[in-house]
Amino acid sequence: MPLRMKLTAVTLDCADPAALAAFYRFATGLDPVPESNPEFAGIRFEDGLFLGFQRVEGYRPPQWPGQAVPQQIHLDFAVADLDEAESALLAAGAVRPDHQPDTRWRVLLDPAGHPFCLTRQRS
Repeated sequence: MPLRMKLTAVTLDCADPAALAAFYRFATGLDPVPESNPEFAGIRFEDGLFLGFQRVEGYRPPQWPGQAVPQQIHLDFAVADLDEAESALLAAGAVRPDHQPDTRWRVLLDPAGHPFCLTRQRS
């Protein structure tokens, strides 16, 4: 019988947890968790999933699409309007890399350099 596990958290390494948490708070509209501190910050989704940000000395952002520093993980977010979401996130500090693999989604980089994708919400 397979083991059943529930994903409860995803944590991203970064140089500045508070700044990265602020970016994702803007992107999701969620509040910070009370236990945030200079070394670790996070937000919690309505379903309980925790997105955390931990400070790492000497942090090096992943490279997209290159693999000199592998991305290792990326997040996908469904949005109603790709253009509107991209514009708002770029204004909040995201970066749009030149390499875009497909027109069905948009790859952006958060302020710490982690790639994440915007996809259209399914009806």
